[in-house]
Amino acid sequence: MERRKLGKSGLEVSALGLGCMNVAWAYGPPIDRNAAITLIRTAHERGVTFFDTEEVYGPFLSEEIVGEALAPVRDQVVIATKFGFDVTPTGERRGFNSRPEHIREVAEAALRRLRTDRIDLYYQHRIDPSVPIEDVAGAVKALIQQGKVHHFGLSEAGAATIRPLTRCSR
Repeated sequence: MERRKLGKSGLEVSALGLGCMNVAWAYGPPIDRNAAITLIRTAHERGVTFFDTEEVYGPFLSEEIVGEALAPVRDQVVIATKFGFDVTPTGERRGFNSRPEHIREVAEAALRRLRTDRIDLYYQHRIDPSVPIEDVAGAVKALIQQGKVHHFGLSEAGAATIRPLTRCSR
């Protein structure tokens, strides 16, 4: 399998990744848990090293399945998961929430569900207009400093959102 580096981070992944949303939610009912685990493990056996999930997928079910499926090969794969929604413990989605304390809570819960000590790529799924992007980046930076997260990303962020971050990194 061909490999690619993501940005300037040095994070290297397979050219093909597996988005794990549909194992738990979205386009039809969730697939059987054992079938989902087999699918993920087979993808890895065929050279896929990049797996993407999110707490909102299921909710929570996709992260649980990914964690169970990849536990035996954890050090051979890159796991990406996201934050940014306000999901109650019962799975109700109540809009956006990227407050720093919520980011930390979501990361801790994701680590448990993913059965790992680190999230390789942790990114904001949707921009929360009520939280300055610098605060979001600061919360993820703290997780990086703690070793719980290795890389930070943004999904669906425009130039106006990213610009303040580029000024901070200079």
